[in-house]
Amino acid sequence: MINKSLISVVFCFVLATSAWALAGEAAMGSRSYDDYEKPEVCKSCHLDFYRQWEQAMMSQAYTHHWDEIEYFELAIPHAEKDEVVAGVREGCNGCHAPIAFLAGDVPPPRPEENSRANESVSCDLCHTVTGFEGDTPYNFNWISEPGRVKYGPKEGVQSPHHDTQKSEFLSQAEFCGTCHNEMSPYDQWVKATHLEWREGPYSKEGVRCHDCHMPRAIGRNAKMSDEDIVAQHLFHGAHDPGKLAGAVELRVHPDEREVPYDGAVQLSVQLFNSKAGHKIPTGSVEDRIVWLHLEAEDSEGKRYHLPVDLKGFEGEETTIASDVLAYQDMGIAKGIPDFPGVQRDGVPLGDRIFRMAYLDPQGRMTIQQWNTASFGPDYRLGPRETKIETFTWEMPDDIAAGEVEILAQLNYQKLITPVGEFLNVPAEEMEIVRINEARTRFEVYE
Repeated sequence: MINKSLISVVFCFVLATSAWALAGEAAMGSRSYDDYEKPEVCKSCHLDFYRQWEQAMMSQAYTHHWDEIEYFELAIPHAEKDEVVAGVREGCNGCHAPIAFLAGDVPPPRPEENSRANESVSCDLCHTVTGFEGDTPYNFNWISEPGRVKYGPKEGVQSPHHDTQKSEFLSQAEFCGTCHNEMSPYDQWVKATHLEWREGPYSKEGVRCHDCHMPRAIGRNAKMSDEDIVAQHLFHGAHDPGKLAGAVELRVHPDEREVPYDGAVQLSVQLFNSKAGHKIPTGSVEDRIVWLHLEAEDSEGKRYHLPVDLKGFEGEETTIASDVLAYQDMGIAKGIPDFPGVQRDGVPLGDRIFRMAYLDPQGRMTIQQWNTASFGPDYRLGPRETKIETFTWEMPDDIAAGEVEILAQLNYQKLITPVGEFLNVPAEEMEIVRINEARTRFEVYE
């Protein structure tokens, strides 16, 4: 017979535990640094995982140069001047320096002071998460319960240093969503990588975030364990050229293989998001830029840049590279009244940009996700989506007869060049990464 009194006691204990385990903004200051072990402690038994983690962005979420500049030079001063976004002063740390956030050490010391905030997203933080609060994971609403028990995806694992317990939650995509979904103070989904996955085809097939970003291989969970199938702690993403390479498949062809010197040709480019379970780009979409560039070379070596054909949808101007100015709201943080902004795109004029424009309360494009009040059209590549772009080209007067080669290139930058240059971000953050390219040819005849 089931003891109803025992059920009542257990139920009350669960409620008491949940009441102590705070989540999101309420968790700030609820713990101390001493509640969490340093990653170097984990290294003594989990060397492979530690080495993988220290090369991943998880270990650099607080110390990475662009994140530091964005937080200290834009987010904090903006928060001090606008009460609507004041919460970002503390809130950014919920995902970028979570242990500092839990300890109430916000803003944390700058990275050069080498505080424990530099641990960024550490081993003990993730392996003490027991769940999340509410119906949707977002804005660091994870629940961390530090202590001797460490949570992982396997049952029956023993350690001489700590207790272990299997957690279904750590193997679920919702675990990732607690930081890879973010809502702005204006109630806009400024990061929605998990939500994009959930609405796409991969979630319906049971392919999780972990399957791509923590691939499994034969290995050891710890130096004293037996070999097994182990999830590698690689966390490859938008900062890894190998992850970007080939993520979108590309083809290009002309409508005619022979074109008169005074005629025109239409070139079609097909782009297929074959690799990502979310949209491309995703995450910090306000910073990142993906664009399609098309150029031609005639038989005498003369080069021509081809602008994309317009499709005519509302807001399309944000998806065509131009020389307009944008990001005027950076002037709030920088103390520059009537700041005119900087060049919006920094890529060849007329190229197609795959983006969703983030708009500030005044309707201007912003790279400050916390100041996003609305969006332009979402013209990104969804998982397994194919987009077709056309380029209609009238032969120029100086075109040479003979073979013309067409090169289509899909490029990516983590940060728009004019913004990076304005804020003195290291050049590596604006490096152009080639996602893919394709070529075709046609003949020009007299």
